[in-house]
Amino acid sequence: MPKRALAQKRPFLLLSIAAALAFHYLRVSELPELYLVPLKGSAVGLLAVYAFVRHASADARLYVWALGAAAFGDMAMEIDLTVGGLLFFLHHVLAMGLFLKHRRPAMGIHSWICGVTLICVPLAGYLLPYDPDAKLETALYALSLGAMAASAWASDFARFRVGAGAMLFVVSDLILFAEMGPLSGTQWPQLLVWPLYYLGMFLMCTGVIQTMRKRDPQLRVVK
Repeated sequence: MPKRALAQKRPFLLLSIAAALAFHYLRVSELPELYLVPLKGSAVGLLAVYAFVRHASADARLYVWALGAAAFGDMAMEIDLTVGGLLFFLHHVLAMGLFLKHRRPAMGIHSWICGVTLICVPLAGYLLPYDPDAKLETALYALSLGAMAASAWASDFARFRVGAGAMLFVVSDLILFAEMGPLSGTQWPQLLVWPLYYLGMFLMCTGVIQTMRKRDPQLRVVK
């Protein structure tokens, strides 16, 4: 039975990793960018499928919607940055709703980490872009990003998977913000943003779903 369960869940994670790696390397090739759009979206899209088939709870379904918004956001970012940003804003709101529902009863020193994240991420979103017209819009998006990451760190999911994954997401977006400012014209965003973002999403997804399966084994879709 354990082997059967592993065989049923592994393809979606392996296919997701394969899609993420393929996009990372093929985007510097001569392949037309239009063909890379669905490949990019399938990386997180397959994580959504993994979450859907692994747990049948309402919380898991909520997280599937969040992952779906991120997958469509990945594709939209290649076509329209505003639409992509709105879809990621939706991801942050949905994910934050899940994380706030599972808050830790006691935070201790970790409350400071959450507070710093809530303040510094939108502040960086405002300060990093050089274009004055982009500052406010980026800061508002960064506020939702910081709130999502802070709520993930404050949740009772595995902190060094879900919380750390959310922080990797933050770092990837901070590099994107810096691409509109001090990192403009450098290769660092192209090298770092996608790997950090995907690893963060992978850690959050697997951490959330595996925790749910341990807490509510009766709702496991794959036994």
